[in-house]
Amino acid sequence: MKTNINKNILLGITGGIAAYKSANICSLLKKNGYNVKVIMTKNATEIITPLTLETLSKNRVAVDMWAEKSNIDVEHINLADWADLVLIAPATYNIIGKVANGIADDMLSTVISATCAPTYFALAMNVNMYNNPILRDNIKKLEKYNYTFIDADSGQLACDWVAKGRLKKETDIVDIINNHFKSLEKEKFLKGKNILITAGPTEEAIDPIRYLSNRSTGKMGYALASASVKLGANVTLISGPTNLEIPHGVEFISVKSADDMYKAVFTKFEKINIAIGCAAVADYKIKEYSTSKIKKNDEDLVFELTRNPDILMEMGKKKKDQILIGFAAESDDLIENAMKKLKKKNLNLIVANSTKAFGNESNEVFFIDKDRNISEIPQMKKYDLAFKILETLK
Repeated sequence: MKTNINKNILLGITGGIAAYKSANICSLLKKNGYNVKVIMTKNATEIITPLTLETLSKNRVAVDMWAEKSNIDVEHINLADWADLVLIAPATYNIIGKVANGIADDMLSTVISATCAPTYFALAMNVNMYNNPILRDNIKKLEKYNYTFIDADSGQLACDWVAKGRLKKETDIVDIINNHFKSLEKEKFLKGKNILITAGPTEEAIDPIRYLSNRSTGKMGYALASASVKLGANVTLISGPTNLEIPHGVEFISVKSADDMYKAVFTKFEKINIAIGCAAVADYKIKEYSTSKIKKNDEDLVFELTRNPDILMEMGKKKKDQILIGFAAESDDLIENAMKKLKKKNLNLIVANSTKAFGNESNEVFFIDKDRNISEIPQMKKYDLAFKILETLK
């Protein structure tokens, strides 16, 4: 049964020997009801002809940026906008390197750079290229920007090695694409909900050039904001200083101190449905801020600290029908301390994790709900974990 009749797949084919398998991928996508258009690199046309893909896709194949067109439209932008999903199969070492480093020098790399559609790379290459640390770094870099990779299989390679690097089975690739769209159908369960997320560290000024802070990168909070948008929510992200790109589609409020974050949160709190306190808010600030730079001398320097407002606790006190989720980053007695925090701050759910996760791309956590039920969540990338957290809101 064709369930994806209105979904547009842009199939990118590069010059790996596995390009011949792209014909079967195209055919399977069509059988599954997708509209398919194909872009081939010039190297790919040395392995399989554009005519084959035109026959299977029922659409003209794009190869040359400068080919004569029958209309005046900007083709690479049209293709980028047309796609609901971009699938690069096979994805070679070369195309990964181009995209990771912002190179757009042919039709395919230009369309990838211009599209806002989810983009999947189905890896296929020699095992030594596959294990090259440059490729690993490029993949890690692109994953930060939410590109998705379909891992290669192990098997007989074109170079006669039996190793990892073989393009995943065509049926498996199409199953992954089908599952992407199936999950999207379920994903909009937060549509119409107003979500407030705090993220990152705070900075507590000592003097005009010094401050107290912590090692939070904001990655978890930003992943939650990005995932919430994808699930249909109206998202306000209130963030302390980070080096992260602002997620697309959020209302972004930049703050520095805990006091700044407190004011921003309670400007929005009454109108939100769900609040997620993911920021690592400093517990203390300098009692006496120096308006001039503190000069070094031969004596020890002693600061007196005073308490910052507990933003999460205040949300717990003020909440009515809102759902409130907090985080507990602990170095010792993780579950015990998280349960205390859950009760004290009147949370619906707390996500407990070790302080060792600060700065990492992945995390393993425990979910503890208000009935003290504990769920252990295995290690996964923070972007995937964000969806796991949001699924508790269903």
